[in-house]
Amino acid sequence: MTAVPDVLSSRGLAIRYSSPFDPIAEPLLRELDEEYLDRYGPNDEMRRHPAAEFVAPGGAFLLVLDRGLAVAGGAFRRYDDATAEFKRVWTHRPYRRTGLASAVLRELEAEAARRGYRRIYLTTGPRQPEAVALYHRTGYRRLADQADPAYDDELAFEKLLAPIPGGAAAVRPAGAR
Repeated sequence: MTAVPDVLSSRGLAIRYSSPFDPIAEPLLRELDEEYLDRYGPNDEMRRHPAAEFVAPGGAFLLVLDRGLAVAGGAFRRYDDATAEFKRVWTHRPYRRTGLASAVLRELEAEAARRGYRRIYLTTGPRQPEAVALYHRTGYRRLADQADPAYDDELAFEKLLAPIPGGAAAVRPAGAR
């Protein structure tokens, strides 16, 4: 377990780094896949990247647990030498609008910085206005026409991680150079 942000510890929730292969993650990943199907129809989003990309050393897979049940989570994979790509950011419906998604982003950003990444890249779809609002609210900058051209409905975002003394990095707002 890692240090738990206040929004989580005040609710008795815990963060655990795991893997997409962990059985405790299966219901959360299944619900995310169902949400994509409901919003976009048949798609391959959950199969576009092998699960092995979301484990160390290049990736990470985070779960937020409530009494041992996964209620939120997120992951990243290596996009390039300096960039982590966030994927699978998700909150179980009864836990939405409670700050968990923001806490997941902050923790993933901190872990990416600890791993030496200097930039976060992520995409979301146009039928996920909650995600677009979350990324804007948490300092991500929309990138025009930067998403994978094979998936023209994607909206791409970035956030820069600033170097700090000692070789680590700290999150800074996108656009701050």
